Amino acid sequence: MSKRERIEKGKEELDISGSKTIGERIKEKTPWLFGSKLRKPKISYPKVAGRRIVLPTPSKTFGLILIYAILFILQVGVVYLLYRETPALGADSAGDPIFLYPSIQESFIVEGIVASILLFVSSTGFLLLYQASKYSYNRNLALRILVIGFILIISAFISLQYMLTVKLGKTAWWEL
Repeated sequence: MSKRERIEKGKEELDISGSKTIGERIKEKTPWLFGSKLRKPKISYPKVAGRRIVLPTPSKTFGLILIYAILFILQVGVVYLLYRETPALGADSAGDPIFLYPSIQESFIVEGIVASILLFVSSTGFLLLYQASKYSYNRNLALRILVIGFILIISAFISLQYMLTVKLGKTAWWEL
């Protein structure tokens, strides 16, 4: 048995049904247009194995912290600080400090920060609701995490509604 026959036999043995790629199948079925006078070129590109920088992939926690930081910066209203100069804190006619701007379209910097923190607390509550589903085998732990998540969500919602009530000058939040 010649060397060529052994190579062909080895190829036949290694061929697994369905292992050919679409490109290989198209090459086999595509006819050579120029007949036998011109040979079909066989191009093999060199495999360049250069050095690559191997960096550790960041954890999901790092990605979540990064997303929270970006959302916090956007929610505080840093974008609006660039366009117009918003006061950090205000005062009424008697000189007493006020924390909520009387108009619904504008806000003080402190008000934006507080609202952003409350939205952060609310989203943390939703994350805790998600985490509670992971501890279904330990019912007590899952229930504790679930209750803490609900408390965070409800408290943030009530606080934001109260801020809107005071901002609009209403007496009760359900009158909004």
